[in-house]
Amino acid sequence: MPKLSLVDATTPVTADAVVVGVVQGERLRLAPGAKDIDKALGGKLLAALQAAGATGKPDEVTKVPTLGLAKFPLVVATGVGTDARSAEAQRRAVGAALRALGGKRTVHIALDGDLGAIAEGAELGAYTFTAYKSGTSAPALRKLTATGTKDRATRAALDRAHTVAEAVAFVRDLVNTPPNDLYPETFANRVSERASAAGLDVEVLDERALRRGRFGGILAVGSGSARPPRLVRVTHRPAGNRKPVARVALVGKGITFDSGGINLKTANLTWMKSDMGGAAAVVASTIAAAALKLPIEVTATVPMAENMPSGSSYRPSDVLTMRSGRTVEVSDTDAEGRLILADAITRAGEDEPDYLIETSTLTGAQMVALGTRYIGAMGEDAFRDRVTAAGNAAGESVWAMPLPSELRRGLDSSIADIQSLTGDRWGGMLVAGAFLGDFVPEGLPWVHLDIAGPAWNIGGAYGYTPKGATGAAVRTIVRTLEELAG
Repeated sequence: MPKLSLVDATTPVTADAVVVGVVQGERLRLAPGAKDIDKALGGKLLAALQAAGATGKPDEVTKVPTLGLAKFPLVVATGVGTDARSAEAQRRAVGAALRALGGKRTVHIALDGDLGAIAEGAELGAYTFTAYKSGTSAPALRKLTATGTKDRATRAALDRAHTVAEAVAFVRDLVNTPPNDLYPETFANRVSERASAAGLDVEVLDERALRRGRFGGILAVGSGSARPPRLVRVTHRPAGNRKPVARVALVGKGITFDSGGINLKTANLTWMKSDMGGAAAVVASTIAAAALKLPIEVTATVPMAENMPSGSSYRPSDVLTMRSGRTVEVSDTDAEGRLILADAITRAGEDEPDYLIETSTLTGAQMVALGTRYIGAMGEDAFRDRVTAAGNAAGESVWAMPLPSELRRGLDSSIADIQSLTGDRWGGMLVAGAFLGDFVPEGLPWVHLDIAGPAWNIGGAYGYTPKGATGAAVRTIVRTLEELAG
C-alpha cells in the first residue's frame, strides 16, 4: 500500500488521474483545492461536470477526460456532500474516488482539508484483496500524492494515517482469507509473524497448554473441529523500559469459521469466515500502538477456535468449567463466542489492567438493533461513553447501549453458575454483553464492542469501505489508545 506523499504547490501536477472534490448544494461548486486543475482545463471543469450530471452527493464519482489539455489524462470528481470541511466527508469522498481508480499507477489528490483524513481515506479506498485471483490483474497503485506543506505536524498526521490504514488492511486481509486457509493454527502463525516482526512479545497456547490452563470455554467450542483451538497473547510495552501511562487489555473473538456447531446455522454461512474480525482488530490495534510508540502497555488476548459439528462437539445442556472456575450451562452451541471470550477476559483480567476493551462479531441481534454499519458499545458507563466518542471522532459509527440489570437475571441457571442464553428472544445484543460482564473483574472500566454487522459489508462498496471485510473497530480502538496515552 503506497503512503500518501506531499508535493509543493509550485510543482506541476503529473499523474494518471487527479482527484478533485465537488460540493453539493443549490449550485454545484468545486471544493477548495481544485483551482489549478480547473485552470489547466481552461476554467471549464465545472461546466464539464454539470454536463456529465455530477451533483456532489457522497459516494458519487464522475470522470472527465482532459483530452490532452493537461499533463494528466483524467480528472475524477468525487462528491463531498454539503460540508466540504468535514474530515469524515473528505475521508469518504477520497476513498470513493480511489476505489474507482483501479489500474491507475499514480494518483494526485487536489483537495484542501485535513490531510490526515484525506490520506487515510485514500489509502483505505485503494485497498484490494487479490490473493486468490489467478491470471493477469490490473496494475497496482504505486504513487499517491497531494499538495501540502511538509511541516512536522503534517508529516506526523500522514505517518499516523498510514499506520492506521495498514492496520485496517491487515484486518481486511485476515478476514477475507478463506477458512480452509485461515484456521486456529494458521491464524496464530500469521499473527505471531506480524507481531514478532513489529517487535512485540508473543505467546501462543496450543490445545495441551489450554487444558493445563483450564480454558474450558475455548476447549469446548473447539472440540468439534479437526483443527484444535489456540490462545494468542500479543504485548506492546513502552520503549526503554519506561513506566506505562496506562495498562490496557484488548480481547477479540477469533472464531475462524462458525457453523453453529450442533445448533447448525441454516443461513448466511458464507459470512462466517468473518467471525474472527474482532480478534484481527485487537491484534492489528496492538501492532499500531507499537508503531505509534504509544507510552502505554497493551496486551491483546485472542482466543481462536473453529465451531464445527461432529461426534466430539460440545452440546446444548453441557456444563463447562471456565478458566475462572465458574460453571456455564450451554444453552445453544451457536452462542459460542461469549464462551471463548469469557475465558479470554478472565485471562486478561489476571494482568490487572487499568482498562479492558473487547470487540467481537457477537450477535445477530446487533444487526437487528443497529443495522450493518453501527457498532454497539456496552459496558461500564463512563468508559463506554469515552470509547463511543473516540470511535465517532475517528470516523466509525458507534452507538452506546445500556446493560439493564434485569437482563442478567435471565441468565440464571438452575444447575450451574450461569447459562449462556436467556429463555426468550428479547435484547439479545444486551444479554450477550451482560454475560461477558459477569467475567470482568469488579471495578475494571470495560467496554464490549459488537461489530457483527460492521465487520463484513454484505452490500455494495461505499466511501473507503469495500465489499467484504471492512476492518471495523480498529480506528475506534487506536483512537481510544491514543487518548489513554495522553
